[in-house]
Amino acid sequence: MFGKKTVSEEFNGFLAQGTSVNGDLSFSGTLHLNGNVRGSISTTGVLIIGEHATVEANIKAGEVQIYGTVIGIVECESRVEICETGRLRGDVRTQKLIINEGGTFEGTSLSATPEKPNQSEWTPDHSENVPELTAR
Repeated sequence: MFGKKTVSEEFNGFLAQGTSVNGDLSFSGTLHLNGNVRGSISTTGVLIIGEHATVEANIKAGEVQIYGTVIGIVECESRVEICETGRLRGDVRTQKLIINEGGTFEGTSLSATPEKPNQSEWTPDHSENVPELTAR
């Protein structure tokens, strides 16, 4: 009614503040995490890391939105968004990295292309002749 989404329409699962998970967490759909996780997280869906969450994990996901704290390696198919209150310390591999004003990122970012998501280093194409720069 009134065009507002219900909780079940917004996400499939929720881990509340005060909840702790140690180990491997995998899910489908969208998960809103506001507790603590240590280990690894895997999904093809959306992971929303809430403002009160602390995550020390390697993450593989379709999309990640960070409002809390993440320490680890993050690999995403589409995008990683570090929101105003979000903090990420670690390496990121994604097609699109968005850092909103107030968000912090400390680490290395690599761009993953849709055709070659596992390519980690750029290889120059030597097929074209590139003129040398000369000092004047």
